[in-house]
Amino acid sequence: MTSALTNTQTVAIGIDVGGTKIAAGLVTSSGELLCRRLIPTQAERGGEVVLRDVEALALELAGEAKAQGLSLSGMGVGVAELIDLAGAVASEHTIKWRGLPVVHRLSRVAPTRLEADVRAAALAEAKCGAGQGFDSFLYLTVGTGISCCLVLHGRPFAGAHGAALICASSSLTCRCAECGAENRFVLEEYAAGPALVNRYRRCTAVNVSQAEQVFHHAAAGDQDARRVLETAGSALGVTTGLLINVLDPQAVVVGGGLGRAGGCYWESFVKSTREHTWSELVRHIPIKRAALDEAGVIGAALTVWQTSKKSFGDDELDNLER
Repeated sequence: MTSALTNTQTVAIGIDVGGTKIAAGLVTSSGELLCRRLIPTQAERGGEVVLRDVEALALELAGEAKAQGLSLSGMGVGVAELIDLAGAVASEHTIKWRGLPVVHRLSRVAPTRLEADVRAAALAEAKCGAGQGFDSFLYLTVGTGISCCLVLHGRPFAGAHGAALICASSSLTCRCAECGAENRFVLEEYAAGPALVNRYRRCTAVNVSQAEQVFHHAAAGDQDARRVLETAGSALGVTTGLLINVLDPQAVVVGGGLGRAGGCYWESFVKSTREHTWSELVRHIPIKRAALDEAGVIGAALTVWQTSKKSFGDDELDNLER
């Protein structure tokens, strides 16, 4: 989604810091992405190095806004970690930012808010994507990791501590009553992108490095690749069915690179979700792919107007369901 830049627009910087890539851009208050930047995350280099990369992207985009005569309202940064209700990084599973003065340093460029990446993407889909028209929907993102967010009246629900997004990182443990064997199943280690790569490698010894390659092999008729994707989609559907049973949303919107990929992964996921949804009242709710290519960037930017009335009218605040 691109547009010619004008001298009257108000924009925010949106940055999406994921496990694989950092995407960024200038976004209008209506959710229009005006320009885009993309670099690899390379999180293994450490949190300080990643933060310097984000600072450089922010400075570049602030310079772009100034060169075009745009009014810069602030910056929103979505991070693939837990963000507490005060806007602080509360985990360091992938992006090692806990304890670093992230907001302080980025606010040298523009006033900055941190948000969990899944809540940022859910906000974008609620405002201008596949979540439009629903009073409530479950947003699920599947990529390097798997996470979720309940959206109520256009606003992502953060929970009592900011942790209402974990659906695939902890183990689902059960012990067999007959033999005593314990099964500790972690969905993310079975159905997320890196898991698909590892599982396909183990059963074929083919040296793939990206989940997209597994999808390519499956589309070409590779039965091992197809089996990996189908079983992953089915496992994802078990958890999604449970979430539907507990939350009773009007719809499910699925984003992320794998969530929007389609093919046998998607087909198996939808079938399993409906099989594991208990009540007929909700078994056939819409299950939709996310509509926005850059939901993380757009949603991160939109958080700027969720928390500030500067350069933002009351009508526009109502549209964002404040």
